[in-house]
Amino acid sequence: MRTQAIRFSIVSHAAWAPGLTTADLWRQWAAAPYRIEAGAEPGVAAMPAMLRRRAGLLGKMALEVAYQCQAGRADVPTVFCSRHGEVGRALDLLADLARGEPLSPTAFGMAVHNASAGLFTIARADRANHIALAAGAATVEHAVIEACGLLADGAPAVLLVACDCALPPLMAPYADSDEQPHAWAWLMTAAADSGAIALSWTGAGATPDDDAAAESTAVPGSLAVLAFQLSGASRMERVAAQRRWRWSRDA
Repeated sequence: MRTQAIRFSIVSHAAWAPGLTTADLWRQWAAAPYRIEAGAEPGVAAMPAMLRRRAGLLGKMALEVAYQCQAGRADVPTVFCSRHGEVGRALDLLADLARGEPLSPTAFGMAVHNASAGLFTIARADRANHIALAAGAATVEHAVIEACGLLADGAPAVLLVACDCALPPLMAPYADSDEQPHAWAWLMTAAADSGAIALSWTGAGATPDDDAAAESTAVPGSLAVLAFQLSGASRMERVAAQRRWRWSRDA
């Protein structure tokens, strides 16, 4: 079975979730992950209030880590990824339609998948390329592949932002993992000689039952990948979207 692989380095990173707002707290979480509960929203002080107030919890978390990780850099391509995006806003809009009520243009504009990326570039007057994607249980892996494609095309660095929230009650019966509010960002470059991260993948190579069990893990993929990155583990493997994903770290 053919194996494909990419390598990259992380030159800066940031993460935010309710109750997890410092690097020390995140390192403690990575050593012994626990369920992240809903709580306060980030301040996103770096963004003008007129734009900041448009964002909900998901967008504010994504913007907070994007600002922290970007650290004043300009003209850096960005890849924003979220498995579910602003699904709560989308459901509210659908409910308005069902009731025959007019839709809010602002609510519609902030429900689209690239809303946070758009706010980030508008606030910073940044004309760099930005992409927003969702790819099911393997959203983070596909976002990393996209970011590495931009690096291969000549970008000196790429900002990757991952975020998700708990699903609204209407969607809860369809959840295949325990979604929790969080966001993280990596500033990625071409792989350095040491300390680089490798991602390889093959067809799952397991029975359908095994695949279903692996995809129905209690930990969302984006949090599993974050725990791998923060913990310093040498390797981690996930089965998602009919692929076996192997994460590893150079010595």
